[in-house]
Amino acid sequence: MTAFITSVESVAEIVLVIALGYLLQRRGKFDGQFKSSISFLIMDIALPASIFVSVLKYLTRDKLASLSGGLLYAFGSFAVGYLIAWLLTKVLHVRPGRRGTFINMFVNANTIFIGLPLNTALFGLKSMPYFLIYYVVNTVSTWAVGIFFIEADDPTKKKDGPKEPFNWKKLLPAPLVGFLVSLVFLLLAIPVPTWINDTLSMVGGVVTPLSLLYIGIVLADAGLKSIHFDKDTIWALIGRFVIAPALMIFFLSLGTSVFGQTVPSIESSTLIIQSAAPGLAVLPILAGQSHGDVDYATNVVTTSTVLFVIVVPILMQVLRFI
Repeated sequence: MTAFITSVESVAEIVLVIALGYLLQRRGKFDGQFKSSISFLIMDIALPASIFVSVLKYLTRDKLASLSGGLLYAFGSFAVGYLIAWLLTKVLHVRPGRRGTFINMFVNANTIFIGLPLNTALFGLKSMPYFLIYYVVNTVSTWAVGIFFIEADDPTKKKDGPKEPFNWKKLLPAPLVGFLVSLVFLLLAIPVPTWINDTLSMVGGVVTPLSLLYIGIVLADAGLKSIHFDKDTIWALIGRFVIAPALMIFFLSLGTSVFGQTVPSIESSTLIIQSAAPGLAVLPILAGQSHGDVDYATNVVTTSTVLFVIVVPILMQVLRFI
């Protein structure tokens, strides 16, 4: 019961800050450029700084090698998730324009704007190395695999038409660059002056509150009244909240029983919680670029974000038995 109360309290803190962003946006306190500005500040400045500092603070070269197992579990769960989602698009007859969004909802999570602040609230900054495992796999999965499903689902694209060249910069977003740079400093034992470290820590400290405000702004723009549940939405939510974490639990259990690898509880908890995070906030944008069903993409992102408040306390109880 104590764990349940703690998880509810942690989620309540998050919800209150999200609600603040929602109310301020609904009352017109932010101008039209604020959402894009805050997104840029988080993704391109604050988050890379936070990741850089966290890696050097919580990782060592020996510990880095021990995290390789977590990468295998994450890659395994993602691969099987893609397969299950693709099969369900056939079985459920998901119509063109929705299929790419449906598949991405199953596999790729909103690790930055929701996963990160939630993980910090639930497990503290000591969970950051394990969060980074999931973040790296999720980022590569989104921009190396997931985006192709969305582009291939363009109902206006001719099968034999010319293909646009892939933008390799998408595989190296600023947060991932921050992670890679921090690995160079870690592996080469390059010292970082205290004043620089403190400056980066201060800048990185704004990630969590700004991310939560951003979620509230997105929800206010989407409108809670627009939420609805149809067959495709329900199955996408089942994939995000049930199948994805179940796959992660399966691979973690497989590693323990077959390979005899003991996974630290904070690592397994982080990977499982991240696997159940809401859908990518950029899904409506990606769907729109490929002439997909933007309303459907917006609906699944919004519903998964709202329902995640209910899912987290339940999932925290499940973690007690793993």
